[in-house]
Amino acid sequence: MAIVDPRTGQPLTGPEESSHNGAGNNVAPDDVIVDVTLENFQQVVLEGSMQHPVLLQSWASWCEPCKNLKPVLEKLAQEYAGAFVLARLDIEAFPQIASQLGVRSVPDVKLISQGQLYDQFQGALPEKQVREWLGKYLEAPAEASQSPEEMAEAALASGDTETAQAIYQELIQQYPEHYDYQIDLAGVLVAAGRADDAKRKLDDLPPEHRDAAKARGVRARIEFGEEAWSQADIDALGERDDSEAQYQRAMRQIADGQYEAGLEALLAVMKRDRAYGEDAARKTLLRVFDALGAEHPLTVAYRRRLFAMLY
Repeated sequence: MAIVDPRTGQPLTGPEESSHNGAGNNVAPDDVIVDVTLENFQQVVLEGSMQHPVLLQSWASWCEPCKNLKPVLEKLAQEYAGAFVLARLDIEAFPQIASQLGVRSVPDVKLISQGQLYDQFQGALPEKQVREWLGKYLEAPAEASQSPEEMAEAALASGDTETAQAIYQELIQQYPEHYDYQIDLAGVLVAAGRADDAKRKLDDLPPEHRDAAKARGVRARIEFGEEAWSQADIDALGERDDSEAQYQRAMRQIADGQYEAGLEALLAVMKRDRAYGEDAARKTLLRVFDALGAEHPLTVAYRRRLFAMLY
């Protein structure tokens, strides 16, 4: 498997690809994970990188973030089944190597190929972010396992809020300063009908995260849930098809997370009765865009449709 330089789009490892092809290969940890020493650094890192990419992880026993990152990198090294070698450097045992590499803090991860440094990151990134970082250079295994974030999202999509909550709580414990996980947990609490707990979770965030777009989106979902009619009231509308009935059904759909159906219904209200509720449908569309975020596919698509309708 060739490693690709994102600046040129060209393989970094030359024309011959590794015989390993990702998940499905039974590789022993010793085949893809090596502890670096003074004696083997030349062979493992410098010479080794001429044959395959090397992920050089610098760590220390006193470093708590290193302990969180260690199992993530080990998991990926085995999952990628030889597409790269994970070389681990204990900076306490070999400070001279760390000094030569310019390692100033740990964890420090460097991607080396053909004897050159191609990228690096510092700190204990969560698994999903490490996968995304690797994905810039290496093709993911065909049968890659799900990250904890993906498992939480799948659980939430299936209505299993208990499992999603447990996953995010564990991630928060591992990465207490990765505040997006706390916002994700607040979103799960909203889905579980625990809006007050979600509000408290958001209120406890540092100001820069409390007021960020992602947190505002969760707050908007809470507000939609408070404003929307109950399902019993929606059912009581029966066959009514006036503007109010359409609008209230849309609000219920949005509160329940059925965003596309709700957005479609709001556009229908606008087409039918722009004056309803003092332009309530358009204003609500904008609030949903804020809740989803500017880059969400639904925001992009429906903002374009709204613009076309207005102009």
